[in-house]
Amino acid sequence: MILNRTLLTYRIVIIPETIGSITYLSRNYQSLQRNVVAGFNVTCIGDERAYSYLPSRQGNTISDRASLHVLKHMQPEFVSYSFLDRGSDERQYCSPGIDLPVCSIMRTKYGRYPEYHTSLDDLSLVTPTGLLGGYEVLTRAIECLEMNELLTSTVLCEPQLGKRGLYPTISTKSSGSEVRDMMNFLAYCDGSSSNLEIAENINVPLWELKEIIDKLKKEGVLKTVEAPPESI
Repeated sequence: MILNRTLLTYRIVIIPETIGSITYLSRNYQSLQRNVVAGFNVTCIGDERAYSYLPSRQGNTISDRASLHVLKHMQPEFVSYSFLDRGSDERQYCSPGIDLPVCSIMRTKYGRYPEYHTSLDDLSLVTPTGLLGGYEVLTRAIECLEMNELLTSTVLCEPQLGKRGLYPTISTKSSGSEVRDMMNFLAYCDGSSSNLEIAENINVPLWELKEIIDKLKKEGVLKTVEAPPESI
C-alpha cells in the first residue's frame, strides 16, 4: 500500500519500553487524549513465527476493530490475547486516566518464544521476511483507518448500475463476486455504519472494496456524511 494523500496525520514514537512511554505521556497525554484517533503499540514485530494481537483496555476501539479485521483476513491463524496478558507499553497508554485507543500488533508475543530474556534473545530472531510481514499488517491497518468514513446512498432502492458503467459487460470468473460485493456494500450504506463495519458485515477485506467505493462515489451513488477526525 502506498498512500500519496492521507486524511489522518501520523506520529511514530520510538522510545525505551515503560520509562519511555511514561515520560512521553507525562508531557503529552492531554494533547494525545484530544487528538489521537487510533494507535498501535509495535513490539516484537520481526520474527517469522506467530502473528499476535493484544487489545486495548476497553477492547472495542477503532484500533482494535482495524487490527482484528486485518489479521482475520491476512493472517487468520493469529493468536489473540487478553488485556490481562499485557506486558509492554500498552500498560501505560491504556491506564486509567490516560485510556488512549491503543492496542498491540505483534509477531510472536514477548514471553511466548523460547529465547525470550535469554542470551539467545538477539537480532538473529529478526529477519527481513518477518519485518516485511509485520509491516504489511500494520500498513493494512492504517489503510483501514484511512478508508473508514460514513457513507450514505443517494438513490432510493437499488441503483441502475449499467447506465453508470458499474455493471460488467463481459462475464468473467471475478465479475459475479465484484457485483455481489458492490450490492452488498450498498445495502448497508445508510449513513449509520462505517466502511469498516460494513466490510465486517459482508466479510470482505476493506482494502479490496476501495475500487468499488471510489467508483460509487465518482458516479454519485454514494456520498460522505461524516469525515473521520484528524489525529495529531
